[in-house]
Order: sequence, then structure tokens, then C-alpha cells
Amino acid sequence: MAPVAPQKQQPSSKPRQTGTAPRPFARALMWPALAAGMGALLVFNSFDTSADSKPPVPPAAVAPVAPSLFAPTTAPKTELALSRSAPKRLSIPEIGVDAPFTALGLGPKGQLNAPPPNDSNLVGWFKGGATPGERGASIVAGHVDTKTGPAVFLQLDQLKPGSTADITRQDGSVATFTVDSVETFSKANFPDDRVYADTPTPQLRLITCGGAYDRAAKDYVDNVVVFAHLTAMKKTP
Repeated sequence: MAPVAPQKQQPSSKPRQTGTAPRPFARALMWPALAAGMGALLVFNSFDTSADSKPPVPPAAVAPVAPSLFAPTTAPKTELALSRSAPKRLSIPEIGVDAPFTALGLGPKGQLNAPPPNDSNLVGWFKGGATPGERGASIVAGHVDTKTGPAVFLQLDQLKPGSTADITRQDGSVATFTVDSVETFSKANFPDDRVYADTPTPQLRLITCGGAYDRAAKDYVDNVVVFAHLTAMKKTP
């Protein structure tokens, strides 16, 4: 993307799905855990599904392919928009998220690379797309867990319409996004166009893995996607 006029790359720059379902991670990360009310062995993998086929990772696949079977998300129109500036920190107090960012690129097969698997408190943003607060859909992904335990987006599916997320940017501004919907999609039928399509207003997509864990495929069967739009911005002192 051009650093001056914040214009996002053409669709060809977006993560592409190849082969089967769009899965963002592919690295097997297992950790025994006691889920509330039940004991369970939770297994998660990392973003790039093509890289390794390991236990389910959090972030979802990235790729604009077949047309979505779902109606596009309708977010309230807004005149708010920021110039391009990389994100530094994500804060979602409602689910205990306070994490730094790392930039993510694409793997050899067009999948979105995953954040480092050894850091449980780190989120990644697709550097080839819109920065949070800029016009367009900004893609942010994070692990549900790592080899050592729960990770940053463990409770992402607990957000609700009206929940908010603050992103502090390198230019000193803070962009506040309000959740429109939280949805779970099968990786076998992931609505790429809906999730990754360009938008005329500043929007945010938070992605992680979800659903049941397929031990044979060593991956989670679903992706959790949070759709949100920019509702406020301010400068930090």
C-alpha cells in the first residue's frame, strides 16, 4: 500500500485461499486445559494452514475467492476515517485483551501467515491491507492458545454487538471500533468476499479459530470472525 495516499492494494494483494477451506493457521499447538464446567483437551494451531497441519489455530483463513453465500455486513455509515498508520496495541477490556501488534504477510500459497506461535499475548494485522482506522477492512488475527496455554483471542467469541475495541496507532491516535456482529463460519465454506472485501468506510475484522477440533486434520473446523466499524478516534497525550 502506498504510504502517502492511504489506498489499499488491489484484490490480488489480499490473502488467497488455495485448495480446500480457507484456514489461517497450520501449526499444531496443543495444551491440556480444564474448560469451565468441563475438562477438555484443547488443541489449537497457527494461522497458515498450508504451512503445517497442526492443532487448530486461532485466526481464520484469508482469501477472496468464491462469492459469499451470506449477505454483506451492514455497518452504520460514518464520516470518520484516519490516514494510514500502523497499529501498536489492541485493547478489549471486556474479554481481557491488551496486546501489542506484529505485521503479517502472506505465505507462499497466499495464506495469511500466523503470529509467532510462542507468544500468547500478540495479535497480527495484514500489512498489505488497510491499517485500523483507515478506509477499508483491516484484518487482525490472533491465536486462541499456544503450546503453553490460552492465548489472546481465547474469548473472542464472547463479544457481542455493541462491544468495543480500541487500537492505539503509531501516529498517537486511538481508533475505537464498535462490534456489529460475531459469527462463526465453517472453514470449508468460509465467506472470503464478505470478510476480506474492500469497504468504503473504516472497518475491522478480528479473526481466530473456533468450533470443534478435528484430530484427524489437526485443525479446528471453524473460524470466529468479529465484524466491527470505526465509531470514534482521539489523540493520545
